[in-house]
Amino acid sequence: MKTIKSFLFASLLLTSFVGFSQIDPIDKNKIAIGGYDLVAYFTDNAAVKGKQEFTHEINGVKYQFASAQHRDSFKKSPEKYLPVCDGYCAWGVAEKETKFPINPETFKVIDGKLYLFFNGDFNGKNFNTLQEWNKAEPTLLSKLPANWSKIKK
Repeated sequence: MKTIKSFLFASLLLTSFVGFSQIDPIDKNKIAIGGYDLVAYFTDNAAVKGKQEFTHEINGVKYQFASAQHRDSFKKSPEKYLPVCDGYCAWGVAEKETKFPINPETFKVIDGKLYLFFNGDFNGKNFNTLQEWNKAEPTLLSKLPANWSKIKK
């Protein structure tokens, strides 16, 4: 029953966001995180749009950066900068055991790891999963690894 409820919630969530600032972690052009600079989340504590001229590709996925320095930092140690849950909404994985799209401007760095979240319109109201995450962060952090291993396929 929990699986059915999670599926229905996820379906409603995903279909309600067409046209809003939510994106899949990897788009149809194989660009990750909407072209946002993964290194900037750590160095600037900000969501910074990358530039096409500073792109690095791993396994067919393109990562864009705001500067050559950020690109080179990523190239040296990509695992340091890649988001948890392959960039899907951390709250969605931990709380609902499903993959939600994300708003690349809604994020949190915890213990040197990048967590991304959904933040946008849901049935006419703003729904920011980072706010929900913050209410129960220790519990959600503990649930995340097991839930991600169940759904990451």
